[in-house]
Amino acid sequence: TEEEKEKKKKKKKGGGGGGGAEDVEEEEPDESMLDWWSKYFASIETMKEQLRQQEAVAAEAEEKEEMEIGEGSKAQAKNKDKSKAPKDDKKKKQQLVPELPEKKNKQKIDELKVFNKELETEFDNFEDWLHTFNLLRGKIGDNDDNATEEERIVGRFKGSMCVYKVPLPDDITKEAGYDPTFGMFQGIPSNDPINVLVRVYIVRATDLHPADINGKADPYIAIKLGKTDIKDKENYISKQLNPVFGKSFDIEATFPMESMLTVAVYDWDLVGTDDLIGETKIDLENRFYSKHRATCGVSQTYSIHGYNTWRDPMKPSQILSKLCKEGKVDGPHFGPGGRVKVANRVFTGPTEIEDENGQKKPTDEHLALAVLRHWEDIPRAGCRLVPEHVETRPLLNPDKPGIEQ
Repeated sequence: TEEEKEKKKKKKKGGGGGGGAEDVEEEEPDESMLDWWSKYFASIETMKEQLRQQEAVAAEAEEKEEMEIGEGSKAQAKNKDKSKAPKDDKKKKQQLVPELPEKKNKQKIDELKVFNKELETEFDNFEDWLHTFNLLRGKIGDNDDNATEEERIVGRFKGSMCVYKVPLPDDITKEAGYDPTFGMFQGIPSNDPINVLVRVYIVRATDLHPADINGKADPYIAIKLGKTDIKDKENYISKQLNPVFGKSFDIEATFPMESMLTVAVYDWDLVGTDDLIGETKIDLENRFYSKHRATCGVSQTYSIHGYNTWRDPMKPSQILSKLCKEGKVDGPHFGPGGRVKVANRVFTGPTEIEDENGQKKPTDEHLALAVLRHWEDIPRAGCRLVPEHVETRPLLNPDKPGIEQ
């Protein structure tokens, strides 16, 4: 309501000391003005903040180490060092502290997780049960000896192998949660081909390798998955090494035949062929079949309108029921007073949701989401679910192996 907004503005100004410019920034963001980008930039700020803190901690540790090494030297030098270091520390702390309370006030925009690396490194390559083995062509003559392994790959075998003793020890039976006489691979999805719709969002690229004489590049995106080959040539970004693309592409595919997605950045040239700056390959099938649920990340909150609309085709309660069923977990049991019980854990949360007109309706979705966000705490079947995120992937060029482009 207007009144609350006014109050908040007054509070903000009371907290002043930042001068006029700050106050303008601190204005309460209007819901209708926010979009995904607001969320993204807020998250980037948080990520930078965390990195800054990590660096400060690392620097402090380094200083301590240096001091300890220095202590072996002359006593005078030692005293000087000591008197200097704490001052620096204080400065650092002073710089860090004031930023934190401000952050708390600002946290009105919901955030997503920005990984400054590939999602795979965070979740063990999504090989929680599906492992990939390259199938190589045998060597025939001497000239094959110097062929690289990459050139000899003729296919990939994906699967899981399990060797166990029968009858099984009791502890394993308990851990598996099902009758082991039917084998270890129950609850694994069927082997039939499956049609999927893949939606790729490409946010931006940073520090691209210059491709033109002027030290810049004219980057555009190319995406390949199975027979689909998209080249977004007409939307190249002129003379830019840090282009913001902000594009989304929809591709239909069939697993297992089409599971390797290639996202590449090319340099547009008026004359001649366009050069590849770099590309990254993503194994979609591993993500799709992973227990970590790397399909559409789990958001922090459930909302049915506005910039934060829930984007997964399944609602939190549906996802939760499915996970419980597949993991043979007891639940979910929604009870009165905003409580839900899964296995032997109880989670609490809000039980109402507001639609666009401000009408409140009862809902279990917030509760279900609370469980999903703590799914790793569930015994036996639990594991960390992929949060709503943006990942950062290195672009590589086959001509320059191992060098990020």
